[in-house]
Amino acid sequence: MTPEDRLSLLGLTLPSAQAPLASYVPARQHNGILHLSGQGPLKDGAPTITGQVGGDVTLEQGIAAARLTALNALAALNAELGDLSRIVAVQSLTAYVASAPGFHSQHLVMNGASDLLVEVLGEAGRHARVAVGTNALPMNLPVELSMIVAVTP
Repeated sequence: MTPEDRLSLLGLTLPSAQAPLASYVPARQHNGILHLSGQGPLKDGAPTITGQVGGDVTLEQGIAAARLTALNALAALNAELGDLSRIVAVQSLTAYVASAPGFHSQHLVMNGASDLLVEVLGEAGRHARVAVGTNALPMNLPVELSMIVAVTP
């Protein structure tokens, strides 16, 4: 089953890949390794939710934002690769959660992203991960993630 088949079974469609919001490229490839720039819960270039998780944003909303962020990451990968089946393995995911003081469940928020990657990519979606809490992210986003992905030529 292809990643596209899994997306369809989940009732999901890939959005258009987001254009960079500052001075960077969406992705860089070299020798079968792709570094994906930061992705967030955006739709048509605008945040779908803003604020700090544990404050303005509930845990459940944070998980949903992380899931949308992973879907946007898949869209960016698809735009770069032309085919999600070229993904051999998501090597690592670095996640940032804008967190209200006293919020300590960043790992649970980012399960939204991690779970979606496995649902869509199967074993290739399993990855090493770090989830970091921070006081603020660009555009007041509640979550942001970047990935390192092994790909076929």
